[in-house]
Amino acid sequence: MIDTLLFDLDGTLLPLDTDEFINSYLKLIARKMSKFFDPQQLIDLLLDSTMAMVNNLDPSKTNKEVFWEAFFSNNINIEKEILQFEFEEFYDKDFPSLKKVLKPHPFPNKILKTAFLMNYDVVIATNPIFPLNAIKQRLRWINSENFPYRLITSYEIMHFTKPHIQYYEEILSIIKKSPENCLMIGNDVEEDLIVRKLGVKTFLLKDYMINRNNKKIISDYSGSFNDLLNLIINLRERGTGVERL
Repeated sequence: MIDTLLFDLDGTLLPLDTDEFINSYLKLIARKMSKFFDPQQLIDLLLDSTMAMVNNLDPSKTNKEVFWEAFFSNNINIEKEILQFEFEEFYDKDFPSLKKVLKPHPFPNKILKTAFLMNYDVVIATNPIFPLNAIKQRLRWINSENFPYRLITSYEIMHFTKPHIQYYEEILSIIKKSPENCLMIGNDVEEDLIVRKLGVKTFLLKDYMINRNNKKIISDYSGSFNDLLNLIINLRERGTGVERL
């Protein structure tokens, strides 16, 4: 029986265009760090260090450790503590302005409220390339930062990223759940549906669907926010009624 819901964030709970969000984020942080870096230099460093996280499969290093190791491998003449403080200040003071890219929608908060009212365990299974503060900021944009989540995957605690299957294996290990107990909900065909290899059921949210490599879509369920809400309710009643692919 499904008793645990894993939610992707950007493009799923957060109704936004992921590329627009990332581009706006990079411009904003480059402006914040302009006293240390040329804007394009910082953007290149951020992208390269993020790719180091994405490519890492060393279970002994958190994504945060991989990121900063890669970042400072470029002969950065700034003390690590100073730079990390500046980054933390950015997430506290500047990052919230990115809410402007959000497309307001009533369903994400309603879906989460319904999930908790129906006693599901809920995991925010966002790609853990951001610090926890940045993830909580984004949950605040949909008035959902204070729910009792079982787990929020951030770069401080996770050792893998999407689309590696190890990322999902780590989630299941942390929350001590079997695949058959879980439903993964996301909008990215490659990053979110890969969890089916472990036996986890999936719901593909079509509103902001991403399929960059035109992969064949194989999902247990798919549909709109309204379809997802109905599915969450019906699963507790051992029914579905949502489009199957």
